[in-house]
Amino acid sequence: MTDAPLANMADQALEELRSVFHATTSDAIDPLVKEILKAKRICLYGVGREGLMMKAFAMRLFHLGLDAHIVGDMTTPPVGRGDLLIVSAGPGEFSTVLGLMGVAKADKARTVVITAQPKAKAAKQADVVIHLPAQTMANDTKGKTSVLPMGTLFEAAQLLFFEFIVMMLRDKMKQKPSEMRHRHTNLE
Repeated sequence: MTDAPLANMADQALEELRSVFHATTSDAIDPLVKEILKAKRICLYGVGREGLMMKAFAMRLFHLGLDAHIVGDMTTPPVGRGDLLIVSAGPGEFSTVLGLMGVAKADKARTVVITAQPKAKAAKQADVVIHLPAQTMANDTKGKTSVLPMGTLFEAAQLLFFEFIVMMLRDKMKQKPSEMRHRHTNLE
């Protein structure tokens, strides 16, 4: 596939992304939007490239004026009752994700997992499960595989899914795009 013209690779990747969203039920959005809107504080976590998507999501939540933090940053506050931990576990589980979910639940925070494996360990521990049915490293060698390597399809779907969530939150919070832009850093 590496010798295919760029447009052909793009067409195939975009079709795969489209199929993820066609297979994602519309009830995947509402529970996450509701959890975010009622949370006092939101902490987000993911490993590797999924972690990068979680950081992008945290940035947009901050742009909405929400109290959002990335787990592991020096300024991340403790979580407790009224707070929300959102974790990414595309392949279904990571030891760090499971550990952090245990800490959050012990301190009465709500938990959300974004995953491609809704029956795996992390999903069983979560208060809310968001299923994005996309290829991850857990299933990149079986059956029909994505044109995109390893877990890229899941990660790309996350980025778009999070932007859709932000758009819905912006509407529900009655914010204008200019309000979000006002919160963007000027230290670039």
